[in-house]
Amino acid sequence: MMSSSIRITEIPRNLPLYTDLAAIFLSDTPMLDVRAPVEFNQGAFPGAVNIPLMNDAERHQVGIEYKENGQQSAIELGHNLVKDEIKQARVNAWIEFTRQHPDGVLYCFRGGLRSQIAQTWLHEAGVDYPRIAGGYKAMRQFLIQKLETISRQSRFIVVGGLTGSGKTDVIHALQASIDLEGLAKHRGSSFGGMVENQPSQIDFENALAIAMFKLNHRGVQCLAVEDEGHLIGRCAVPLVMREQTSKSPMVWVTGQTQERVQRIQRDYIYNLHEDYVRAFGPITGFERFSAHLTRSLFNLRKRLGMQRFEKLNQLLQQALQIQQETSEHAQHVSWIEPLMVEYYDPMYEYQRKQRDVPTLFEGSADEVIEFLRQYQPA
Repeated sequence: MMSSSIRITEIPRNLPLYTDLAAIFLSDTPMLDVRAPVEFNQGAFPGAVNIPLMNDAERHQVGIEYKENGQQSAIELGHNLVKDEIKQARVNAWIEFTRQHPDGVLYCFRGGLRSQIAQTWLHEAGVDYPRIAGGYKAMRQFLIQKLETISRQSRFIVVGGLTGSGKTDVIHALQASIDLEGLAKHRGSSFGGMVENQPSQIDFENALAIAMFKLNHRGVQCLAVEDEGHLIGRCAVPLVMREQTSKSPMVWVTGQTQERVQRIQRDYIYNLHEDYVRAFGPITGFERFSAHLTRSLFNLRKRLGMQRFEKLNQLLQQALQIQQETSEHAQHVSWIEPLMVEYYDPMYEYQRKQRDVPTLFEGSADEVIEFLRQYQPA
């Protein structure tokens, strides 16, 4: 029978401690996060699984006890809240994680009492599982430092182009690239929202730092990134990267209007609708898909002007009605093409002229891919 209470002096001192933070991220080491859900939702690491020692309410009560009566009293309260069946259920969940991931590690916020207690309870159950020294805080600081250092050491090539020209296709075709929109789970424009929710800012930065760290570890010194603004949806591109890319040379992806319209239909209409249907079913999925397009166009009404907005919205609603009745997507061209040609194209061309950086190459998506695969920076 496992003990229901642990004092600080009773925590074993010889349980495994993991200190190689670089190896954790380079090898995608499975991570068991025993922090409370509210902490996990504020920031975590790709692939980490949250099986908390205490839930949010329990953590809140223990925090108050700690402030009023000190550490040992807070520990005793924690063990009174998490005992018997509750404790056994959490230990069982940890054991199952360790069985599925025998090469994993566990952590709490600072690598202190919570992860030590979890490690101790696992030890009592016959499982010795390594704890990360310094916990989440040490890993987060490690990634912030890597993001800063690698951003300043790397060379960037910015992939620009008009809407629908295939910039993201270029990024996906290259090994030495960072897919900022993929990490942010947003395509960057007013219509760029996806079915999946965007990560928190901290999660976005952590995933970006890990992606850059892995490429840097492979010896990649020149990275291609898509031309982005300050925000990708609600995720802010880190200042150090914006500073570096604002001075970096560009390649410009071109494409015929018809080809670009077809690519927009593929990504923003056909594929997105399929994503909504997979997530919510045919009826609710179509309703949410329609609401997304309608809301996205509405958000541009001031920039478009009310007369142009009302015309485009009328065309959008007609296209949605036809799609709902016949499952045909072709009618969406009626509003996509004028929105591209009259609004997005002039805006992108203006932004290009404002950038005081050289253009290394200009061509179709396939031509840009071939150029970048062979490009050797001076």
